[in-house]
Amino acid sequence: MYAVVQTGGKQYRLSVGDSVRVEKLPGEPGDVVDLLQVLMVGDGEQVAVGSPTIDGACVKAEILAHGRDKKIRVFKMKRRKKYRRTQGHRQSFTQLRVTDITH
Repeated sequence: MYAVVQTGGKQYRLSVGDSVRVEKLPGEPGDVVDLLQVLMVGDGEQVAVGSPTIDGACVKAEILAHGRDKKIRVFKMKRRKKYRRTQGHRQSFTQLRVTDITH
C-alpha cells in the first residue's frame, strides 16, 4: 500500500517503512506525526484519488531526527554594473519514517 502526501508545499509517494526528509515539522524525535493531506491511496489494483484530499485518510510517521541540509549559495549579478550579491541558505528538515497508512 502506498499514499501520496502533501507537506511543506511538496508531494511525496510513501509506503510503510519508508524514510523521507520533509520540510521542518514541529515535534521531538520519537513523536508520532499525522500527515492528513493525503491526495491518493493505492494498494496495487485499487486506487483512491481525492478531490483534492481523501476524507478520513491519514499517514502516521515517526520523527527520527531534525537537521539542516548543506549550504547553498545564492549569487546575483548584473553585468557591466558592478552589482554582485552573495547569500547563503541552509534549509531545515525533519527525517520521518512511515509507520501506518489508513483510509
